[in-house]
Amino acid sequence: MDRFHQMSVYVAVAEEESFAAGARRLGLSPPAVTRAVAALEESLGVKLLNRTTRYVRPTDAGQRYLDDARQILAKLQEADEGAAGINAAPRGHLTMTAPVLFGKIFVMPHIVEYMQHNPQVEISAMLLDRVVNMMEEGVEVGVRIGALPDSSMRAVRVGQVKRVLCASPDYLAKHGIPQRPEDLHQHHIVAASGVTPSIEWKFGEGEGTAHASTSTNTIRIKPRLTVTTNDAAIMAVKHGAGITRLLSYQVAHHLQSGVLKTVLSEYESAPLPIHIIHREGRDGSAKIRSFVDFMAQALRAHSALQM
Repeated sequence: MDRFHQMSVYVAVAEEESFAAGARRLGLSPPAVTRAVAALEESLGVKLLNRTTRYVRPTDAGQRYLDDARQILAKLQEADEGAAGINAAPRGHLTMTAPVLFGKIFVMPHIVEYMQHNPQVEISAMLLDRVVNMMEEGVEVGVRIGALPDSSMRAVRVGQVKRVLCASPDYLAKHGIPQRPEDLHQHHIVAASGVTPSIEWKFGEGEGTAHASTSTNTIRIKPRLTVTTNDAAIMAVKHGAGITRLLSYQVAHHLQSGVLKTVLSEYESAPLPIHIIHREGRDGSAKIRSFVDFMAQALRAHSALQM
């Protein structure tokens, strides 16, 4: 049995955590998938998957083999596309990730547009408010907000956003406008746990420090309302629940329409960069190269991401 076929089957089963789901993904029968994985384990002399009635998960050896198999299959695809020429039409399955609200507002419309232009590409979009380990989870492209750690990933900067404090005009008219970060102790605070996992907010030291890299002021906040999503925080402050802190892109529409107002803008910290990161270089597969180029151009066109 062809080793590349066995690898492809194993990757599909391991990623789907199911023989049946892996079979559906590949368009094969479940018995054929089971035979391919069994033959691979026998050939290697090692157990790759733990099987129970509820799930299928890689063993420690299976996880290492999964990471290696993904890279080998990606290189094989690169070789095929290289032989077809640099202008080969993008094709195949691509997995990408982005933060939930950012993905809903900015990424998903352009994914749909990209797929309309590239009918041979299938995309799985993982919208998650956590840092995805792209190598371990088989993700090829990601959108990250904030400073990037050192890694082997390629990064393309597409914009920047700020942390902003905002409230409804009615709330500010009733409770007053804070003039310094310390004044927040006298206000109702709405905290979105996805953005503010701690109860400490950092600010610049006054006007003109928004772009400074040093000199910060930390305020310990006691929220009156804590919610688990950014959408919920926005809804709460729109109805006058208090002041919240979010990323500027999340409330850009509400600020433009006047539904929300910013406060303490002179104390904003330095902007956070937005990058598209990907696992392959510029000479990588046509689908990744074209998707990154398309998404970078689209995101750079949004004024809310160039603040």
